[in-house]
Amino acid sequence: MTEQQIETDNYKALAALPIPVCVVDQAGKIRFANELMKDVFAYKDIVDANFFALTGVKRAAFFDDDTSEIMISRNDNYFVLETNTDASEDGDIVVYFFNVTQRETFKESYESGKLALLYISIDNYDELISSSNVDSRKAVPTEVDRCIRRWADQFDASIESTGEDTYLMTVFRRDADRIIESRFQILDDVRAIDTKNDFPVSLSIGMGRGAKSLKDITELAEAAHELALGRGGDQAVVKDGDHTSFYGGKLMSYEKNNKGKSRIIAHALKQLILESDRVFIMGHHWPDMDCFGASLAAYRLCEYLDRDAYIVIEEYNDALTDIYRQAKDLETYRFINSERAISLCGKGALAIVVDTNRPSLVECPEVIEKAAQMVLIDHHRLSEDSFEGATLSYVETYASSASELMAEILQYSAPKRIITKFEAEAMLAGMLVDTNKFSIKTGVRTFEAAAWLRRAGADTTEVKRFFQTEVTAFQTRAEAIANAEYLDCGVALSITGGYSTSAQIINSQVADALLMVKGVKAAFVAGQNDIHTTVVSARSLGEVNVQVIMENFDGGGHLNSAGAQVDVPPTDFMEQLKIVLREYFDRTGGAGE
Repeated sequence: MTEQQIETDNYKALAALPIPVCVVDQAGKIRFANELMKDVFAYKDIVDANFFALTGVKRAAFFDDDTSEIMISRNDNYFVLETNTDASEDGDIVVYFFNVTQRETFKESYESGKLALLYISIDNYDELISSSNVDSRKAVPTEVDRCIRRWADQFDASIESTGEDTYLMTVFRRDADRIIESRFQILDDVRAIDTKNDFPVSLSIGMGRGAKSLKDITELAEAAHELALGRGGDQAVVKDGDHTSFYGGKLMSYEKNNKGKSRIIAHALKQLILESDRVFIMGHHWPDMDCFGASLAAYRLCEYLDRDAYIVIEEYNDALTDIYRQAKDLETYRFINSERAISLCGKGALAIVVDTNRPSLVECPEVIEKAAQMVLIDHHRLSEDSFEGATLSYVETYASSASELMAEILQYSAPKRIITKFEAEAMLAGMLVDTNKFSIKTGVRTFEAAAWLRRAGADTTEVKRFFQTEVTAFQTRAEAIANAEYLDCGVALSITGGYSTSAQIINSQVADALLMVKGVKAAFVAGQNDIHTTVVSARSLGEVNVQVIMENFDGGGHLNSAGAQVDVPPTDFMEQLKIVLREYFDRTGGAGE
């Protein structure tokens, strides 16, 4: 029997099979297809067509042991593709199409019938009520309630009020998908309500789904809601199993008028310090003025309470050199490195982390693991990988700085003013850095904290000396401003040259300066530090949410002030950033997210 006769007999056998089947040569050309292939492709004749172009499947997938199943969807049907067991990568292959539509339809029905839970709360509810006149005091909450329930009805959801400002909503997963596709339109609807106040009403929403039990879904929803609150509100966080997504976040975090929480935190912090035998204070890698000032404030509180305290610091940039040396010369503070801190830390130790909430950024994570308890004091928005399980957490995104939070804590921790003139100046310097000289994220409480520091002896002239830079840094800054690139979307981009330990502070100064240019809504500046890591500073006037953009590079911060560190050169980073910016503006129109 000739080879051609064998091939003809094989094709006859394949033609008689009760399932669609075809033969594909090494080049991907279809050499044979039985009649049932019309159930897969709506073409009269697919012989000589390219199989891989038709299916979108790569030839290598049939020989990849890690590929569990190859499935395509055609003509409202699902097909699993398999090939002959003796197929070789350099010869013809026979591809069988098994119709699994019924299985997939059942799976989709099962998945869409699962439940998703949403925790919803009204941000700044107490401030909203206290700031409203008598007529609006009931009208605004009523209108918000009506808006939320009308939104729930659109998705056939069950919704229950669990308090004056909180709701629990239950939906099927298919409806949860629709909510996500709408990007939580309720956030915009509620924000549009006229409150007659100088700040709008907003919501924090946490959605949990994708878990096997209702208990696990509830825990996911609670964690998502806490994350939304910790990021400043006016947003939704979705936890789908291990994956977390963020939506909204168009508003600045509004300052709380009531200082009751500061008093409670101050009392709780005192108790934790008194219960500890040693206290280790640390911030993020390469600490800035705010981190350093807040650390000194925490150290002073420990000294006042007669507890041994240590400030853990490894390396610092040039911008911190003068103030750090001045602190060392005073011989008042115990500065130690990570190795020494780990050796001193015991079961009775307390770790106080300031100006960061991410384990990956903290100076010495090993100390936190060894310490009996941990305190977290920060003003940055929480991220997916933020610390969990802190004994005491004081994360307030409305605050200008960690130094502002520590100033309030100190006021309620002792009957007299306990900080020194130098410490007051360090804290004021930290506030100046993080507010760009009181121009961003500055509320009434910020000025009250600054006034308290001024009364404690802070000299503004001395503080100004902390910010003097070398001539080379000044020239680098001027060149970066002069060579900035301006995009049509209102974004300015710039790269600072050289390798400097002051790259972070120079970048932030350049970004702040570029915001002074008319038409610029946001500025991104990248440069390399002395260890060749690219550090990025992002600033905006509030219309562009730079925090969301920086999260694409594992960074973070606030709506109008954020940053990141990346392992690619600044020029490569800028190309990646342009892609992210295009996607951001296509999605939001630049109105924030």
